Amino acid sequence: MQQFTFTITDPQGIHARPAGLLVKEASQFESDISLQCNGKSGDAKRIFSVMGLSVLSGATVTVTAEGKDEDAAIHTLELFFKENF
Repeated sequence: MQQFTFTITDPQGIHARPAGLLVKEASQFESDISLQCNGKSGDAKRIFSVMGLSVLSGATVTVTAEGKDEDAAIHTLELFFKENF
């Protein structure tokens, strides 16, 4: 299992457009990928799960990947978060 934490700086938090891009990015990997924020957890490969977390600006998100391509998934998603959130 690999994970990283990230503090959201986008003034709108994780809203629909970047959430859709996140799901697309996470879906490239076989590993199970989840987001945790404010005591809730969601599947990063499902748009309604990501949106259901209601991640606002300033919130800290933990991204976890578990599976055979977890290293590549974490590396790619960490870059994605830095570029988009």
